[in-house]
Amino acid sequence: MLKLFKKSSKKVGLPPGTLVHVGEKRTEEVRITLIDYDENRVEEKTDLTVEECLPFKVLPTVTWVNVTGVHDISTIEEFGKAFDIHPLVLEDIVHTGQRPKMEDLGEYLFIVLKMLQPGKTEGDFDAEQVSLILGSNFVLSFQEKEGDVFNTIRERIKKGKGRIRKTGSDYLAYTLLDAIVDNYFIILENVGERIETMQEEVLANPDPSILKVIQDTKRNMIFLRKSVWPLRETISNMERVESPLVGDAVGPYLRDVYDHTIQVIDTVETFRDTISGTLDIYLSSLSNKMNEVMKVLTIIATIFIPLTFIAGVYGMNFKQMPELEWKWGYLTVWIIMLVLGCLMLIGFRRKKWL
Repeated sequence: MLKLFKKSSKKVGLPPGTLVHVGEKRTEEVRITLIDYDENRVEEKTDLTVEECLPFKVLPTVTWVNVTGVHDISTIEEFGKAFDIHPLVLEDIVHTGQRPKMEDLGEYLFIVLKMLQPGKTEGDFDAEQVSLILGSNFVLSFQEKEGDVFNTIRERIKKGKGRIRKTGSDYLAYTLLDAIVDNYFIILENVGERIETMQEEVLANPDPSILKVIQDTKRNMIFLRKSVWPLRETISNMERVESPLVGDAVGPYLRDVYDHTIQVIDTVETFRDTISGTLDIYLSSLSNKMNEVMKVLTIIATIFIPLTFIAGVYGMNFKQMPELEWKWGYLTVWIIMLVLGCLMLIGFRRKKWL
């Protein structure tokens, strides 16, 4: 289950710009990969150091540096010194509970958003923070752990498909954003299937165990909404930013990502309403089930009221009761009670209580 809030108590009282990793504790080694390309060539390097990335900063080609692991504070500090990144930006990179946003710092743009990937169970997903720094001829991407949704972009760069090799770093940043947002639709499709299965189970058998599934799905929707709503503003700000780092040619593509973000938001809101409706159906089903049980018990009690009265009358043991000495008295009383019970059952059935 996803955690909605990251613990930030260890940052309390520290000066601004102090780098403290906030998020899941990790021990993996930080991995740095680099892809440098232009229209005619592409070069890929893996397992680099920060110093080995620095010469590509001044090349006229487009360079994409991807850093896997933001828990190593020393590596992040080295990147800050090498690429002149503001300490507050570095602080946001290592704090993995940031709200999606875009900041224009003159020489570069800083973008934060959530990347979602399918989880181990149906309808669940894993989330991690991705930080992007867009420079004049480079893009730095920082992610928390190994594995991302950028493999198709790497293949497009290597094989020269599309226009990515013919454009600048702003188009590369757009493709990274587009890949993350498009992957939201895959997550939402899985969540939608889980909701459909959940609704069928609620209607067929409203077992109390389904309540946990409903609550988990509802919590996931809250996290999705928390991640997607600010993303709309982030994409819009990037589209309207007055910066030479984002060319006019990228504007239509950013508007397309913005439209996708709106579709994701609409779907999330629809799913939230559906889950709330499913919860109402579950509670109504439990109430109806309880009413059915109470109705059966009430009918049984109603049938036995006159029978209990007859049995009570003839259980008083008065000597002057003439039926006590009658040969057919016992059988007659049984016949009367059976006839009364049958007549009441027939009456209940005619009234459609049964």
